[in-house]
Amino acid sequence: MSIKSFAAKIFAAYIRKKIDKWASDPHGTQDKVFKDLIEKARNTQFGKDHDFYNIKSHSDFVAKVPVRDYEELRYYVDKMVAGEEDVLWPGKPLYYAKTSGTTSGAKYIPLTKESMPTHIHAARNAILCYINDTGNSGFVDGKMIFLQGSPELNEKNGVKLGRLSGIVAHYVPAYLQKNRMPSWETNCIEDWETKVDAIVDETLKEDMSVISGIPSWVQMYFERLIDKTGKKVGEIFPNFDLFIYGGVNYEPYRSKFENLIGKKVDSIELYPASEGFFAFQDKQDEKGMLLQLDSGMFYEFINADEFYDENPRRLLLKEVETGVNYVMIISSTAGLWAYNIGDTVQFTSLKPYRVIVSGRIKHFISAFGEHVIAKEVEEAMQEAVIQTGAAISEFTVAPQINPDGEELPYHEWFVEFEKEPEDLNKFADIIDKSLQRQNSYYLDLIEGHILQRLKITRVPRNAFQVYMKSIGKLGGQNKLPRLSNDRKIADKLYEII
Repeated sequence: MSIKSFAAKIFAAYIRKKIDKWASDPHGTQDKVFKDLIEKARNTQFGKDHDFYNIKSHSDFVAKVPVRDYEELRYYVDKMVAGEEDVLWPGKPLYYAKTSGTTSGAKYIPLTKESMPTHIHAARNAILCYINDTGNSGFVDGKMIFLQGSPELNEKNGVKLGRLSGIVAHYVPAYLQKNRMPSWETNCIEDWETKVDAIVDETLKEDMSVISGIPSWVQMYFERLIDKTGKKVGEIFPNFDLFIYGGVNYEPYRSKFENLIGKKVDSIELYPASEGFFAFQDKQDEKGMLLQLDSGMFYEFINADEFYDENPRRLLLKEVETGVNYVMIISSTAGLWAYNIGDTVQFTSLKPYRVIVSGRIKHFISAFGEHVIAKEVEEAMQEAVIQTGAAISEFTVAPQINPDGEELPYHEWFVEFEKEPEDLNKFADIIDKSLQRQNSYYLDLIEGHILQRLKITRVPRNAFQVYMKSIGKLGGQNKLPRLSNDRKIADKLYEII
C-alpha cells in the first residue's frame, strides 16, 4: 500500500465521522442552515423585498417567499448579471454557471464564495465515503478521468462564467493534479466528438483506475476505445475498478457497460447540479444517495401530485415519507430562495435521509392523465432487459395521441438496442405490465380501453447522438429527456430514422 493510499484511508475515516455527526441530527442541522441563510441575506435586495428581518420560522418564510423557478427569479438574476451587488446574496458571485434555458435562452446560476466549496467538498466526500465503506483506496495511485465541459471561462461585468463542470475543473486539488486526465488542452476542445477522440489518444496507454461522467457520454468514450483497439475496456485498463456518474439513472446502462468493460466495477452515484451538489451515494449496499444537509442548503418538498394546485403544502424534511414523489425546493448560500430546481425525488431512507432522483416535474407523460414519470419507465426497462437478456444504448418515450385508423392511442418507446431481444413482443409486454404495476392511472387507462399497450420503435445505432448533435447538445452535461408529453423529440427522431 502506497503512502497516498494509506493517507486516503485515514482521511476517509475522519470525514465519515464528520458526516455521521450532522446526519444523526438532521433537523437540528437544517434549522441551523435556515437561520444562517436568513441572517446573512437580510440586507440584500431580495432580503429587504421579502422582509427577512421578520422571518423567524418556516411558516414566516412560506408566507413571505413564494416558490419560484429561474424565470420567476430572473428579475433579480438580471440585476446581478448587470453588475449590481448585494442582490440575492451579499456581494457579487464568484462565478455564473451558464446553462441552456428552455424558454428564454441562457440561464446564469450564481456560485458564491460560500456555495462554491460545497460542490468541491461533496465530490471529494463521495469518494472518501466509498473508501471508508469498502476499504478500497488503491485507485488513488492510478489515473482518473473526468469527462466534462471546457474549463475555459468568459467574463460578464467582472464575474467569470462557464459550464459548471468547467468551473469545477479549476478546483481539482493539488494531490490529484498528476493523476487527472485528460490534459487541460484536450479538456478545452469544444466539439464533443473531436474531444472524445483526443481523450482516447491521451488515455489509451495510461493506467486508468477511475472514470467519471454521464453514462451516455462515457459510453461513447468506451466505444471509441474498443473501435480503436478491438479490446474490452477492462483489458485496456486492467486497474479500472470505479465508475463515478451522475445526471441520469445508471441501471438501464449497467448491462451494456459491463459488456463494454468486460467485468463488473463498483460505481458511485452523484447528484450535482449548477444550483448545488445535493446528494451522493455514501454506501455501496444502500439504495439512494445521502442528502447533503450541512452544505448551506435548506430543503423543502412538495408532493408532485399537488405541485400544480393553487397553494401546495411546502413540507420540511421531518414531514416527508419514503416512496412519495416530491418536487425538491432549495434555498442556498448561492442566493437561490424557495427555488424549484425542476427535479423530483423519492426518499429511500429517513435515517439517514437518502434520495433517488425520480425525474423532472416537466418531464412526464400525462397526455391522458396517467402521469408516468422517469423512475417508472426506467424500472420497467430494467425489468425487460434483465428478463430477456437484451441490452440497450438509449431510449426515450412519447405519447401517440392520434394514431392511424381506428387504433387506440399508446405510448411509443424509441429504443436503440445494443442487443435485441429474441422476442420484441415479449419485451414490450414486460415493460407494459411493469408500468401497470407501478402506476395505477396507467393501469386504469389500459383496462378502460383508453390506451392500448405501448409500442416499440427501433432506433438505429447512434441516432440519438445525431439527434443531440442536431439540437446543439452533444456531449458535456447534456442529457436526453427520458420522457416527453409531446412529440417534438419523436418527430425529429422519425426524420433521422
